[in-house]
Amino acid sequence: QVQLVESGGGLVQPGGSLRLSCVASGSLFGFGMYDMAWYRQAPGKQRELVAAITRSRSTNYSASVKGRFTISRDNAENTVDLQMNSLKPEDTAVYYCNARYIISYWGQGTQVTVSS
Repeated sequence: QVQLVESGGGLVQPGGSLRLSCVASGSLFGFGMYDMAWYRQAPGKQRELVAAITRSRSTNYSASVKGRFTISRDNAENTVDLQMNSLKPEDTAVYYCNARYIISYWGQGTQVTVSS
């Protein structure tokens, strides 16, 4: 079993920045073997992919965040971060960390609210 714990969410004004972090623990085969991603779910909407980074460190982003968000990983620390800049009210959502290697694991989520 793999546990994922997200942190770094909060309330921020439009145009501001936040950095989310996800730390993995448990029965890891080796954190570097996992493809990692951040998803988000806004009220009344489906969960959507925000950004992903593969085990080979290839990245991809949703069109809505490209150029504003940056995903990174530290395999020595078992962490994956999401740097979010130029935040907009429509970025308001619960953000979830995902790890996938044969099986997909999810964190509990962290709330991000962008509001003035």
